[in-house]
Formats: sequence, structure tokens, C-alpha cells
Amino acid sequence: MTGVAWPWTDEPGPPVVVDRGPAREDAERELSRQIYTEHEPGLFRRVWDWLWERLFGILEAAVFATPGGWLGLLVIAAVVTALLIALRLRLGAVRHAAGGARTGAVFTDRPRTAAEHRAAAEEHARAARWEPAVRERMRAVVRSLEERDLLDPRPGRTAHEAAAEAARPMPGLAAPLRTAATAFDAVTYGGRSAAPADYDQLRDLDDRLARTRPDLTATATWTAP
Repeated sequence: MTGVAWPWTDEPGPPVVVDRGPAREDAERELSRQIYTEHEPGLFRRVWDWLWERLFGILEAAVFATPGGWLGLLVIAAVVTALLIALRLRLGAVRHAAGGARTGAVFTDRPRTAAEHRAAAEEHARAARWEPAVRERMRAVVRSLEERDLLDPRPGRTAHEAAAEAARPMPGLAAPLRTAATAFDAVTYGGRSAAPADYDQLRDLDDRLARTRPDLTATATWTAP
């Protein structure tokens, strides 16, 4: 390092030696001045640049590894997207089919009389709305059995449970009761379309139940499962 000249001569004096520690501190103070930092990007910009560099690096590597470059990569992405959509639609259809096989309660809304259910069923039948007509007629059948004290009113009872319980005091109608319960579940919970014949069978069952004299001794000795 060049020395400082003596005041009485032009020749340089002995070299000036600066310790490493103070020199580093002076340098840090100089570099920390606002003039050096005011143009640096903010934290968000630095993070964004870092993510973009990583993402672009991955895409660039994929382009070089894919036949056809960018076009090939776009084709692959479109195929994968189409497969994911098809898989989602397929899984949704499977879940719908599985849910359609379930059975549920006969009554799902406010309590109504058998006469009210019959009137609603007839109105739907006149308009050829066979699915709601079947549902309402089956509800009329079950409500009628409850009103005659052949079934205990029980929330959540299914159509098959009602058919099995009603068959005890009226064993001669066990088969049509099971058929009616199966049709109700298929239309209400299985997504099957109803036909006029389905409604006619339920209406006929409703009329036969009203004319049939039950065996009350079988009702008194049987306990529902």
C-alpha cells in the first residue's frame, strides 16, 4: 500500500496499514447506504422470480424431454386433462348407481292422511306423472294401514318393512305387498321410471287392503324385528 508523503518532502512515507476488522466494518457501512439498496427488488419480487425460475426450468426440461417440444407437451397436457375429466364423470356415475340401490323411508315430509296421499296420487296419474303417482299411492297404502292400527306409526319405516309387517295380519296379500315395496324403492331411490301398470298394481293393492279383513291374532302375537 502506498504511504503518505511527508509534509517537507515529495517522497512517500511509510505505508499506512489498516486492520482487517475496521476495514470490513467500513465496507459494510458503505454498502448499506441507500444509494446501493434503493433499486433492489422487494421480497415479493424476489420470491416470484425464484418460483418462476424453478417453474420455467421444469417446463424447459419437460420440453427437451418431450418429442415435438412445446407442441408435444401441450398435446400430452390435453390428453391428461381429458382422462381426468372422464375419470371424474365415471366415478360420479358409479356413486350415483351405488346410491340408487339404497332404500329409504316411505314418508319424508309432513304427516298427511291416507286420503290426502290418494288424492295426490290420482292427480299425478291424471297428468301421466307416474313416478310421483307411484310414490304417493304407496304412501297412501302405508298410511291407511297405520290408520287402521295394523301398523304402528313409526318414522323412518321403509317400504319393505311396512310390507313385511302388514303381511302378518294379511298373509294373502304378502306377495303384492312385496311387489309394491320393490316398485316404490326402485322408482324413489333407484332412479327407475314408472309405468301406468306400476300405478295400477298399487291402486289395486290399496283397494284389496281396504276390503281385506285382517287376522288380529297374528298382529297381537308378532313383534317387529
